[in-house]
Amino acid sequence: MLYVFLSICCSVVVSVLLKLAKRYHIDVFQAITWNYSMAILLTWIFFKPQLSNLAGAPIYNYLALGILFPSLFVIMASSVRLAGIVRTDVAQRLSLFIPIMAAFFLFDEAKDLVKIIGIVLAFVAIMFSIPWQKTVNSRANKGSWFYLLIVFLGFGVIDVLLKQITKVNNVPFTTAIFIIFILAFTLSMIALIYQVITKKTRFSWPHILIGWILGVANFGNILFYLKAHQALSNSPSTVFSAMNIGVIIVGAFIGMFIFKEKLSLLNKIGIVVAVLAIVIISFPQTLSFLHI
Repeated sequence: MLYVFLSICCSVVVSVLLKLAKRYHIDVFQAITWNYSMAILLTWIFFKPQLSNLAGAPIYNYLALGILFPSLFVIMASSVRLAGIVRTDVAQRLSLFIPIMAAFFLFDEAKDLVKIIGIVLAFVAIMFSIPWQKTVNSRANKGSWFYLLIVFLGFGVIDVLLKQITKVNNVPFTTAIFIIFILAFTLSMIALIYQVITKKTRFSWPHILIGWILGVANFGNILFYLKAHQALSNSPSTVFSAMNIGVIIVGAFIGMFIFKEKLSLLNKIGIVVAVLAIVIISFPQTLSFLHI
């Protein structure tokens, strides 16, 4: 579970950086674009990926992830603008159930009552952790449901595709992620150049540095997430659930103590339930006598 914890920390750092970017009027798309360049560099330095032998590599998975990474961010931004932060957050958190169902029905993970109870508690924790008391701008576009649907499906599909990549033994996952980062950076840069040429945005040098800082956290997030799937290859739902719930817990504490955000009683109950869900999902062997 160490890799899961490290991935959670990196994920929360990314969220904090994005929140600060909004506060200081940073062009997030430029930062996201340059973050992939740092991720590519770190992957090359630390893992020396080998591109000479890609026989049997799931190229279509790589391409799909290379498209999804930058594209989903743009769609998520549109969802926040049209549907509001609350609804977008609901869509993102509920995407947890796509990879969990994939773990049971595609990856043939054994079904046991203990893990199902943990998943149910995870759902309750996620629902309680959402700030329902906040309202969404009533002027939101009627077609915003489409963006919410894409956010929900997109995050779930990304988790499933990452799990499939870790199961390919003849191509190291570090090589796979290196290719994905290159694809994501190339596509993002094309989009950025187009925006600059059409004068929809202006190129800004500080965004390179901001993007590189974001890239360090992004690299760590994906790296440790893939390592967690390798270490717990027989329990993908454990990684799926613990990662999502852990981000909620750590993010909640960061919000309270750093950004001075207030949590409702319902939110605090959700944190407690989330801890219980993580314990049950992570250590089902303690109650392994329950099977279905």
